[in-house]
Amino acid sequence: MRYAFAVALFVTWSGITFGQARRVDDVALRSAAKSSSDGDWLSYGLTPGETRFSPLTQIDASNVKRLGLMWSYEAGEGGGDQEATPLEWNNTIFSVTNWSIVFAVDARTGQQKWRWDPEVNREPTSDKMCCGVVNRGLALYHNKVYVPVNDGRLVALDADTGKPVWETRVCYVQEEQTLTMAPRIAKGKVIVGTAGGDRPTRGFFAAYDADSGRQVWKFYTVPGDPAKGFESEAMRKAAATWEGEWWKLGGGGAVWDGISYDPESELVYVGTGNAEPWPQALRTKDTSTGRDNLYVASIVAVNVDTGVLKWHYQMVPGDEWDYDSVQQMILADLNINGQDGKARSRKVLMQANKNGFFYVLDRITGEFISAQPFSRVTWAKGIDQKTGRPIINTEVKYGKDPTPVSPGGGGAHSWSPMSYNPQTGLVYIPSRGWDTFYYAADYDFKPDPSRVGGSLQTGLKVNTAGMTRKPAGPAIGPEPLPGGNVSTLVAYDPVKQEIRWRVPVGNSRFGGTLSTASGLLFQVAPDGRLIAYSADKGDVLFELRTGLQNGMGPPMTFAIDGKQYIALMGGSGGRPSLGTTNPGAVTSQLKPQLLVFGLDGKAELPNARATPTPTSADPHQ
Repeated sequence: MRYAFAVALFVTWSGITFGQARRVDDVALRSAAKSSSDGDWLSYGLTPGETRFSPLTQIDASNVKRLGLMWSYEAGEGGGDQEATPLEWNNTIFSVTNWSIVFAVDARTGQQKWRWDPEVNREPTSDKMCCGVVNRGLALYHNKVYVPVNDGRLVALDADTGKPVWETRVCYVQEEQTLTMAPRIAKGKVIVGTAGGDRPTRGFFAAYDADSGRQVWKFYTVPGDPAKGFESEAMRKAAATWEGEWWKLGGGGAVWDGISYDPESELVYVGTGNAEPWPQALRTKDTSTGRDNLYVASIVAVNVDTGVLKWHYQMVPGDEWDYDSVQQMILADLNINGQDGKARSRKVLMQANKNGFFYVLDRITGEFISAQPFSRVTWAKGIDQKTGRPIINTEVKYGKDPTPVSPGGGGAHSWSPMSYNPQTGLVYIPSRGWDTFYYAADYDFKPDPSRVGGSLQTGLKVNTAGMTRKPAGPAIGPEPLPGGNVSTLVAYDPVKQEIRWRVPVGNSRFGGTLSTASGLLFQVAPDGRLIAYSADKGDVLFELRTGLQNGMGPPMTFAIDGKQYIALMGGSGGRPSLGTTNPGAVTSQLKPQLLVFGLDGKAELPNARATPTPTSADPHQ
């Protein structure tokens, strides 16, 4: 859609006005976290390259044990997990909770400045959402807050008052698509993609003018009906990698999480989701050869001004295991040995993929540099280090018989943010060390929009009880940690492609990590703990039970008046988190909270009333 208009929506604000602050523009975003005096957190991943590495050093190994709660804020009623990363600017925290409700609070005290409810039509919207009613965050630019509303609207709010400035339509729930990801800002444009990868949808992402809401360009991730013509040369080339009437089943390629931006090359990097329907047998006549099905399970690099494809790299050609490649993409400069054995600085993109492999690519050309498993893997024997294509295990090509595959649909690493510390050279990945799912194709599958829940739209046979299950294929990658705990925090060396250290705390879909220049690594654990480690060795320096025991989001840090803080969100209001596999997992009855910690904080932590949570079905998004 190519329109934008102002609307009158319900909004409350307290009348508190903002003081003068630096303008959030392209210069501010580009220079984010480059100085120890920069205490703001202006974008989802802190920097355009999504490093989540803060230059702040006040909280360090000598005093981290003094961390305590400064204040808390009740974010909302709940209804899903808290996956958002709060933003901080102008002494104010901006964040979003379930049903896309946005709030601004004083970062020093937690006093509410304003609150805005988009009044989502909840039942029909939640019916079209795969894996819970969630939002992963907001964007800031030119004194506006950009809100991805679950029902498909993109709204710009005035940062001072919370009043709507413009609204545009990205997608419609009637077409099986919703918005859950945090928008990103790149060269005056708001870039966002749509969720819906477990439904018969055609994925895309689009850029909107940040000041007006006008659509600037749109990039589809899979080709449509050839009879209607192709939108671009990229779609024409992609169509040659499909067969049959694929467009009638959508194709997939949803864009529901990872976007990074390199201001120097003016390239926007976007991860794409799984193919739809899942089983390759429903998309091809000959599964022994199959088709690549571009651009599913890929990273695409497009020009920020035009949306024209510069390069692509496909992690899983012909994906049939729900191996979205939408995970966070970190941009960095690494010294990597060339073919002559000499180390050279390379501008790289790094991703810990859902499929269990850690990838390093040249971010300018898309050239494959290296990939190795950081988790247990059975779907592939490895990655061909010359071509970058996976060497797929034939044992995991499934049909009517349930076939075990690792990682499963939950993935070795999903949306839970990782971080990169240039001082240690390590990437810190919240992961699942071993994750297995049984896949079986439903040869009678037909898309049905009336079905509620993503798993019923995938083309899988959901109930495999009593069916003869095939044996597991050979596995590669690190052995799981002792004790059967699949949740693992991995410190990974991207140059050597090896694990430096691991601890049994993590999960691919809850919490996340934050690195700081003081040599600390902060992690929010799925069970609500805030943990600080030494970034080099993984020694636990601090651990605090927040009182929030599920629905946890990632940590961030900011500084005001020379004082550093750590902030996080968590709690679901009593709804169990999907896909929880941690032993003794519980569901807190507490409403979602925003918690802010600082040195010598004395505020009272939330008092959780917990009930046991049964392990729920494996989610896929």
